[in-house]
Amino acid sequence: MSASCPSNAIQFNRTLCACAPGYLLNATSNNCTLFTNSPSNWVVNSGIDYSISFPETVFSFDQIKKFTQSQAVFLEATAILLASWLLFCVFVRFGKLSGGRSIWFQIRWWISRLDVCFATRHWLEDQKVVRKRKTELGGAFSVASWILFIGLFAALLYQIISKRSVEVHNLRATNAPDLVSFVNDLEFNITTISAMSCSQLRGLGTIFLGNPGSIDYRVSPLSTFANYSCLNTTLGPKVSLRCNNCPLVRDSVYISWQFVDVPGEPASAVAFEFNLSARYPAQKKHMSLVSGVVSNGTDLDSASLTFRGRDTNILKFNLFPRVYQKLHNLKLVQPLFHEFLPGSFIRDANELQVSLQSSNNGLINTTLLINFLSDYIVEIDNQNIMGPVSFLADLGGLYCISIGIFFYLLVQCEYRVKRLRNEDQVFRNIRSRCKAKAHWDKLRKYVMYTWGPSSLLEENYNFNSDGCCACAGGSSLRKGESLHTRTRQEISLRAISFDKKDSSHKGMAGKHLSEPAKPTKDDNIPLPPSLPELNGSSTVDLSDIQKNLQELYKYNTMLRKELVNTQSMLRTLTGKHPPVPSEGQT
Repeated sequence: MSASCPSNAIQFNRTLCACAPGYLLNATSNNCTLFTNSPSNWVVNSGIDYSISFPETVFSFDQIKKFTQSQAVFLEATAILLASWLLFCVFVRFGKLSGGRSIWFQIRWWISRLDVCFATRHWLEDQKVVRKRKTELGGAFSVASWILFIGLFAALLYQIISKRSVEVHNLRATNAPDLVSFVNDLEFNITTISAMSCSQLRGLGTIFLGNPGSIDYRVSPLSTFANYSCLNTTLGPKVSLRCNNCPLVRDSVYISWQFVDVPGEPASAVAFEFNLSARYPAQKKHMSLVSGVVSNGTDLDSASLTFRGRDTNILKFNLFPRVYQKLHNLKLVQPLFHEFLPGSFIRDANELQVSLQSSNNGLINTTLLINFLSDYIVEIDNQNIMGPVSFLADLGGLYCISIGIFFYLLVQCEYRVKRLRNEDQVFRNIRSRCKAKAHWDKLRKYVMYTWGPSSLLEENYNFNSDGCCACAGGSSLRKGESLHTRTRQEISLRAISFDKKDSSHKGMAGKHLSEPAKPTKDDNIPLPPSLPELNGSSTVDLSDIQKNLQELYKYNTMLRKELVNTQSMLRTLTGKHPPVPSEGQT
């Protein structure tokens, strides 16, 4: 580093710089930033955890867990959906029915078809037979009851999944066979948060077993207990200890190391980060761990400080042996952080400057204390608190509550508003009229495209083509000629006899044309075929309709032949006599 020190830094030995107490050097920006420790850095998994995980950007399980952390979420969603449905049903009731032609009638009709819960439980007068009737109000309340039931059922499932069982812990004393069979893969990671590197590491390679001064105290090489290494990270040097198939040790274990000053790189740190995990060799997907960051001792305040000096910093951990009976007697060690005892530390900038200029305090001592609590073993098992009978009882209760609430509302509404009692009949009448009109329109189109539009001559419908008589004669209505006038002319023509053998009729032809014609009975033309009487409640078969239409067609064919003969006779007569002016002509 140059003699020009960044902000929040102090200068020592005239040419070197170091960050003030509590500040950490950022190598990227070459600035000293204040180190802060957050409670979120602590993670303790005292049960079973899976080593398989997904990236936070792909699946945010923590956010999902926070979102569904209580039954209130399901109840709120149910209330919102229920209120939205009821408001929608109220809104569509303001729409006009328009004789069944509007979209509002279609929506309200289909809402009434959703009446599946109260179809036989509506308002009934005294001494009336129970009948099935579907109303719009019943359909709205039926859907509302199912929304409420599904929401309550989801909340019940959440309760069953999250609190269906309780974890039971049983503590029992251990003996030698229990401890021999208890082996785990242990991993210890201790990171000294600082600007140091692994080149400053010293003294790592020895393990101390037992209490110092006791008869069973001994010292062994660390390699006989675990594999160790040092890795440079962005936060500082990380010391890793890995022990595969580690047996439980009945004594305390001490592992110590230190970081010393090297030219240009003083030994100082602001915090320690730890991560201890344990796995069962036969089922490595299960893991228990503890991790966190410590920057102050338990008896110190949250003031900023820098660790530097000969006194050692002790990190104490306890290892609990646990047997998970619910997982085929899984034997797993649970690491727990017990205490952090800080060693030499500096709070004042001037005191740190003096320490950096002296070689006596140029080191950081760190000791890892592991205490195997092997006197007792914790046995863990689960006990279900909800069986199938209680689940079905709760499910039936939720269904009864959902139906009962809206059944009461339905009865109150039909009791107080009388027009709601006949609401289904109104809808059915409108629906029947719409279907009848649609069927009649289909029949008209069938007749029109089969025998022509002349077969549907009615005063209520205006066709561009002629009627039956005009079609038979081959002429059309003239402009300005009314259908009434044409009908009177046809009645006049009917007064002419169709019997060619009667010569007296030929002599009287000019008289019939000059005088107003009077309808006479003609026995040569049979009566039209009779049609069956229809009412609103009777049903008509398509084969009967087709048969009647065929008879009408035959009758019209016969009339056409007679009219052709009559037309020929009229042409003969009009060639000898002048045409008779029609009514309204002058």
